[in-house]
Amino acid sequence: MKDEAKHTWDKVNSWAEELDLLKSIMAQTTLVETRKWGSEVYTHNGKNIIGLGGFKNYFTIWFFNGVYLKDEAKVLVNAQEGVTKALRQWRFYDKSEINESMILAYIAEAISNEEKGLVHKPEKKATIISGFLHHQLAEDELLKEHFEQLTPYKQREYMEYIDTAKREETKITRMEKIKPMILAGKGLNDQYK
Repeated sequence: MKDEAKHTWDKVNSWAEELDLLKSIMAQTTLVETRKWGSEVYTHNGKNIIGLGGFKNYFTIWFFNGVYLKDEAKVLVNAQEGVTKALRQWRFYDKSEINESMILAYIAEAISNEEKGLVHKPEKKATIISGFLHHQLAEDELLKEHFEQLTPYKQREYMEYIDTAKREETKITRMEKIKPMILAGKGLNDQYK
């Protein structure tokens, strides 16, 4: 059984004192502490505002919608440039870097932004229109009927599955594999959920 004292986001479990200090600062706010993804996450009206974590070389506060913070002190970083859209981290390398009043000011702004509705909405993926699958559905009315009853997400899974095949033979083989699944109303990856 996993050691409950080790946190997913505290990879080396070496920041306990520092994370406890950050938690004591969070306790001064109106945020509600919860656990998500193996870490402490603090919410306001059920919405994720911040999280805490420890990594090999630093411990951090991450702001779920940090992209909207003014960041006048220039302390926030995008952990994965080009990938992460809204989340921003405030990294600390030593306990002495913790500035309680500045942290509380950033948290107050994050709560205010949430109340104003300043949240990043993920972009919807453009639906791929598979010419091969479209042709197959046009030839088989029953298959088309069942396909149209699937959720848009499941339809997109099937279209991507067919369209990622480079050779015509592979598309045909994949089509034969997915026909019974579509007729049964199942998604391509339902067996893994």
